[in-house]
Amino acid sequence: MTAVVLVSGGMDSCVTAAIASGENEELAFLHISYGQRTEARERKAFNDIADHYKVKQRLDVSIEYLAKIGGSSLTDESIAVSKADLSSKKIPTSYVPFRNANMLAIATSWAEVLGAHVIYIGAVAEDSSGYPDCRPEFYEAFQQTINTGTKPNTYIEIRTPIIHLTKAAIVKKGLELDAPLHLTWSCYRSNDFACGTCDSCALRLRGFEQAGTLDPITYQPS
Repeated sequence: MTAVVLVSGGMDSCVTAAIASGENEELAFLHISYGQRTEARERKAFNDIADHYKVKQRLDVSIEYLAKIGGSSLTDESIAVSKADLSSKKIPTSYVPFRNANMLAIATSWAEVLGAHVIYIGAVAEDSSGYPDCRPEFYEAFQQTINTGTKPNTYIEIRTPIIHLTKAAIVKKGLELDAPLHLTWSCYRSNDFACGTCDSCALRLRGFEQAGTLDPITYQPS
């Protein structure tokens, strides 16, 4: 059975890919760029992870209209990427409005064409205080959209296997599954050395620290 896996190139999607690899015979990797600052580095991570899992079916598409719509520091250079505040409950500047719905729509289209019965996405509820489209209820609602909007003989299940895990638990799961965490990229700012101070870097670093192990990627000297 073929599974479509959304792979950004980050740690969460990498661990999700490792889980999908153990549950399915064939994987189809989907990478979606949307005009983000680190687009090139994320694409490299995607291809490196796909090479690691010997994935032949790869789809790399761009939805740069999200950058034209704006509203996010990831796509609009005039909006600064805010420094991480892991205690904040506010939506950070890095939120890309309704991005995951756009991505799931593309994944659903491809899955229906491939005859795939499952879509994996590395959503994490720990991020949901900032990102409303990371909440479990969002994926439950989108599942109903898929059920309603595809052919009568089509069934595609959204799977979010790490959605209830902490970042530390995700790191441990990745190590347990021998996921290639050294190939991943999470930084919102930089394409060379991870900044260590954006929301994504801070969550990642805390996860590795709490898991009692070192992050294998390189960060900018403090």
